[in-house]
Amino acid sequence: MDCRISQLQTSYESGELTPRKLVATLRQQAREYADYNLFTHLLTEQELEFYLTRLESTDPNSLPLWGIPFVIKDNIDLEGIPTTAACKEFAYMPKQSATVVQLLIDAGAIPLAKTNMDQFATGLVGTRSPYGVCHNAFDFDMISGGSSSGSAVALSLGLCSFSLGTDTAGSGRVPAAFNNLIGLKPSKGLLSTSGVVPAVRSQDVVSIFALNAQDAYTVFDTAAQPDSTDDFSRTEITLTPPAWPTKPVIGIPDKNSLIFNDDAKAEANFIETIKTLKTLGFEIKEIDFQPWLETAKLLYGGAWVAERYAAIESFFEANESVLDPTVGNIIAGARNLSAVDAYKGSYALQKAQNETQSIWKTVDCLLTPTTPTIFSIEEIESDPIGLNSILGTYTNFMNLLDYAAVAMPTGFRADQMPTGITLFAPAGSDRKLLQLTDELHAHFVDVAGAKKTPLPTANSSLFQTPDTIPLAVVGAHLTDFPLNTQLTERGAQLLKTTQTAPKYRFFELAGGPILKPGLVKDDSKGSSIEVEVWAMPKQHLGSFLALIPSPLGLGKVELIEGDQVVGFICEPYGIEGATEITETGGWRNWMQQKNPPK
Repeated sequence: MDCRISQLQTSYESGELTPRKLVATLRQQAREYADYNLFTHLLTEQELEFYLTRLESTDPNSLPLWGIPFVIKDNIDLEGIPTTAACKEFAYMPKQSATVVQLLIDAGAIPLAKTNMDQFATGLVGTRSPYGVCHNAFDFDMISGGSSSGSAVALSLGLCSFSLGTDTAGSGRVPAAFNNLIGLKPSKGLLSTSGVVPAVRSQDVVSIFALNAQDAYTVFDTAAQPDSTDDFSRTEITLTPPAWPTKPVIGIPDKNSLIFNDDAKAEANFIETIKTLKTLGFEIKEIDFQPWLETAKLLYGGAWVAERYAAIESFFEANESVLDPTVGNIIAGARNLSAVDAYKGSYALQKAQNETQSIWKTVDCLLTPTTPTIFSIEEIESDPIGLNSILGTYTNFMNLLDYAAVAMPTGFRADQMPTGITLFAPAGSDRKLLQLTDELHAHFVDVAGAKKTPLPTANSSLFQTPDTIPLAVVGAHLTDFPLNTQLTERGAQLLKTTQTAPKYRFFELAGGPILKPGLVKDDSKGSSIEVEVWAMPKQHLGSFLALIPSPLGLGKVELIEGDQVVGFICEPYGIEGATEITETGGWRNWMQQKNPPK
């Protein structure tokens, strides 16, 4: 069954498929994978009836996720279905769904199951659960990754269209790498954690597993809503990551910072990945990655372990003996931590934030292996804490340093196990990272998951920042020109470099001190002029407009592609005494002619 969102939507619209038929098929297939230990609860026909009946009374085009099946990690509440966090003694019956789950249901999605996980989201392996070890979709003897193990494997085996996990230390990325999936770790606060059993509450995020970046984007776009019931909730519009050029500069760890745990197969794949990116025209910069690697140690080696204890303190004290031994030992370690340790940890993190901040002046995003290697279930059982720590080498620092991240498959190792890389950038970069992933994904693999689901054709126009308008600039606001900061300081992001329709004359206006261009529409004598199109947050458009001096203003500018966007225009009187520069084709060319390089 091809469960890509677009594919199901097409089948529903044609009448070829109904949600009821789909759910029946998926429930039957799920039972065939019982020995994989994917679920803590597979919804019954009676429990699904409410969702199916509701959809049957509406039109398939009426909701963005109409009839789209998904599964939910069992530390996220679904109304009327027990939440266990993979601890049967902890189980409770939620009276309402977690905010993020309810948003998806309201959009038409169908919850199929609660999924197995490392107990209390403590682990990157998928083996720490009373519901059994969760097995890898490609090799039954290998770990699935965790803690969002069942969510990833169920998707990889074709049992849903997307799935929800949580990600504190890598739980939404490690299983994605091991099961040939996209794993989006959103910026903290963009997806509500209200109705989620905390692991490290100040660092937790709800993550999204998808077959491709377009599906991940559709789910993210639906679920990324502010929530007044979540004290850590924040909105995208408040986050202003640096603007990217059309081809972002990518930073990677230098040779001294690359760790593969002597896994030659993983190292070979990473080297080939970097070669491919260079072939595609990306600038790659090697950096000293030690500050990030040191920060990763803070999550389990510092006072943040105390948050795991705080999340379940009363239950833990009364039921410590029933916990998975490894999970219990990790959480119990918090008893030896003090307020002094917490302050020391916060100081260490502040230092790390300062040390790593400057890198964003030289690169647009960073890229690492998602994990150094992969282990068998048997290997993990022999050293559950030590090997788990290795898996978190490139994931544990992400939330501490407030990054958005996307895990992306980059092919298969020599032993045919999937592997991949993670792209990350400052908070608020979620959509840009997904767009970049959409552009790159098919250069490394042509199918998703373990059922060889085809990848869609890349579609850059899908990934738009919400509550923005496209704004065309032609002069001093261009990238690397004096007034560009008026855009970037308002959170504007570069969408593309293009040209106007061949209907404009272009002038250098008289006056100064900053030279200004004038764009005037002239159907008979006009030409195409180079422009940059930026996504400007609507809330900042007014303050930007106030900075524009007469005779310039904002109006509609027609692009060569045929669409019209808001852009700089010049009143006709403004070209009196101006120098016509139409033949140069744009401001950048004109400035180079005026100031040729010595």
